[in-house]
Amino acid sequence: MGRARWYITTPIYYPSDNLHIGHAYTTVAADAFARYHRLRGEAVWFVTGTDEHGQKIARQAAQRGQTPAAMVEEIVAGIRSLWATLGISYDDFIRTTEPRHARVVQAVFQRLMDQGDIYRGEYEGWYCVPDETFWPESKLVEGRCPDCGRPVERVREDSYFLRLSRYADRLLAYYAEHPDFVQPASRLHEMESFVRAGLEDLSVSRKGLSWGIPVPGDPEHTIYVWFDALLNYLTAAGYLADEERLAATWPPDVQLVGKEIVRFHAVIWPIILMALDLPLPKRVFGHGWLLLGDTKMSKSRGNVVDPVELVRKYGLDPVRYYLLREVPFGADGSYTEEALVLRTNVDLANDLGNLLHRTVAMIGRFNGGLVPPYRPGVEAPSLRQACAEAVREVEAAMEQLEVSRAMIAIGQLVRAANKYIEERQPWNLYREPQDRELLDDVLYNLAETLRILSVLLTPFLVETPERIRRQLGIREPVRHWEETAWGRTLAGTPVEPGPPLFPRREWNPEPEPAPTTPVEPAEPAAPPRISIQDFSRIDLRVGRVEAAEVVPGADRLLKLRIDLGGEVRTVVSGIRSHYGPDDLVGRHVVVVANLEPARIRGIVSEGMILAASDDGRLTLVGPWDAIPPGARVR
Repeated sequence: MGRARWYITTPIYYPSDNLHIGHAYTTVAADAFARYHRLRGEAVWFVTGTDEHGQKIARQAAQRGQTPAAMVEEIVAGIRSLWATLGISYDDFIRTTEPRHARVVQAVFQRLMDQGDIYRGEYEGWYCVPDETFWPESKLVEGRCPDCGRPVERVREDSYFLRLSRYADRLLAYYAEHPDFVQPASRLHEMESFVRAGLEDLSVSRKGLSWGIPVPGDPEHTIYVWFDALLNYLTAAGYLADEERLAATWPPDVQLVGKEIVRFHAVIWPIILMALDLPLPKRVFGHGWLLLGDTKMSKSRGNVVDPVELVRKYGLDPVRYYLLREVPFGADGSYTEEALVLRTNVDLANDLGNLLHRTVAMIGRFNGGLVPPYRPGVEAPSLRQACAEAVREVEAAMEQLEVSRAMIAIGQLVRAANKYIEERQPWNLYREPQDRELLDDVLYNLAETLRILSVLLTPFLVETPERIRRQLGIREPVRHWEETAWGRTLAGTPVEPGPPLFPRREWNPEPEPAPTTPVEPAEPAAPPRISIQDFSRIDLRVGRVEAAEVVPGADRLLKLRIDLGGEVRTVVSGIRSHYGPDDLVGRHVVVVANLEPARIRGIVSEGMILAASDDGRLTLVGPWDAIPPGARVR
């Protein structure tokens, strides 16, 4: 049978405790790649799971007063629930305690013993229990584990060894012939240096440890947890059990791992496969860490963020969007809840949500709620081109495993569509009967761009594409990537206005405690009446935003340069959670021009722009028709 599946794996997770947002980051990214390739019409095999053996699990279970099996059963149930909460669409969830896996591990161990790649000897050296890793003296850092920095234990016992040294030259040659095997390139250079420094044969068994898979013919020894765990990728592909699946699946197209375990996947794993005469994975991608401040999240350090709580608080798609958009895949990135709120408000609520709301509302107001007809050849070249460019950029980014770059391309298309509204001003076209066809073209182009956005977002967000399509009156789910082609929205489709895609969120790091006794809500006081003379003291003028930039160190502030007709003012405005700098340049706003100057973050602000807000939503106040900067508002 010819090869037919696109095979992607995550590392299998160690069930010593509940998983945190860093684990979710890896798995959501893998899910996005899997969903993308399914949308391209490929048969995907997406595997994740749990690595359940080893000394660390055995010790932790004893401390809890549980058997290892009982402890991992409880934690694995939580992991499965987490993946369901995050919408992870895996095809196989493998557990290393399953009989199918034990059969593969013992068969591989026996074969490598038979051909001399595993031999029995005596091991004396250092062992890091939390990382389940052996270390020679030369690799320790001040007597501690070079990976996690924790103390190591001296071990001396009979052991079985894997002849890594036998394959060192062959592995270096493979690196040279396949420069894309380990990505990003910096990780490949690290592995080359590690191998060139000399590979020592690896101890692949422990004596006196019952929680694990026994060495064939020698039940006093248990197979080393990392040797056991790496073989899960073969088990899930059907090795020694389903030759048809193996032929259709192997080798993996992408194996996603955290950078701290690249060495196992780029040195030990390929050597095992070489010894088995099996093809190596096409790509091992070592992504960076999601840091909390400047520190790696770690269950042992207790500095972890619960993704279940984040989904409960902010919703599934905002959390997925933040994880995929915030960090360039491969680099380290810092997690902050404030940044999650900012992404939700600016990218999702303001940019995408407002685009849908405005488009559906204008179709309702200007065309009786029906999508206008498509007139081929008269669509806006700039918007159609922006859609085509976004599709190409997402495709290129996903092929290169640059998921954040794909999200940026989608965001640029959203901003292009919002800019198109400001440029074409459909409300003005509606007033002129001779512009009726042009108005129809504008409304169709916006609906079509949103439909294409629903396709582009399908690999990344779980709920949003369907919600966009429902408001556009499209009943069918996205089925294929080819739906990104222009011109498929049907004329006459009735739009269905709905609630905002994403409610805006307020960042409140220290929520106020709940009152101890019920408090009756007070009626809001009506503003005091003023005279026309009072109002005439306020100098309101139309201004055009010439430039906008983020105020360094301030998460809510933007510095604006506003043309008031004959003079340019600097205005500092706290609207960054609703508008980005690119949204504002060229836009007409209303400015309080005779406000006393104020110094904000060291910047003298010479006015205030007006905005309307309701239920967390905010929109800037501006003129209905084109009017020059400096015009008085009366």
